[in-house]
Amino acid sequence: MMRHAIRALLPAALATAVLAGCSSSGGGTDTAADTGGNGDGAPTTAADAAPEKGGTLGGAGSACELPVTFELAPDWKPQPVDFDPASEFAELGQQGSATMVCEIDAKPAGNIGFLRVWQGKGSGTTSRAALEDFVAGDGSASEPSYAATGAGSVAVTEVTYTVTSVLLDEPQTARAFAVATPAGPVVVHLGGLDSQEHEEMLPAYELAKATLKLG
Repeated sequence: MMRHAIRALLPAALATAVLAGCSSSGGGTDTAADTGGNGDGAPTTAADAAPEKGGTLGGAGSACELPVTFELAPDWKPQPVDFDPASEFAELGQQGSATMVCEIDAKPAGNIGFLRVWQGKGSGTTSRAALEDFVAGDGSASEPSYAATGAGSVAVTEVTYTVTSVLLDEPQTARAFAVATPAGPVVVHLGGLDSQEHEEMLPAYELAKATLKLG
């Protein structure tokens, strides 16, 4: 019962907490997990599902202009984030040395959570160093597992780790990937209300990673 109540109330709370004290504008697009089979009798997981593309984010004229571009899944809504340093919410826009620059909302696609893009500092910073700094900036992060992998046309570092949900008081999964760019590293992070929501949102995260290009 408590979980259902939190799921019902959280969308408004999240929007207020994150966007208060910052200016943003939007355009946007993911899709809920595919619950069917994969054609060979085995069930299809959210991570295996291949969502349709809903537009490219990051280029000139897109909702968020970034040093990278990637594809959005349908109904995920992106908007730029610009926190006022004097705002009481300013700390929400900083994790380690990275600053949140774009937030892609999953609620229109039926999930509670966000795909967030963070801009790191230092053109010579490696993707691994940027990701380690980002995870270290989350005081509740534990058990990080890093891996170097290819994403789209570039090499990235990816991390999966566990955080403690403040609202549900239980561990949940989080993950992020980072890529080095001439403008400094970029981190793309996927959280969620809980591990179930995280799993359902994985197709949008995987789509972003698979289509990643330097801007």
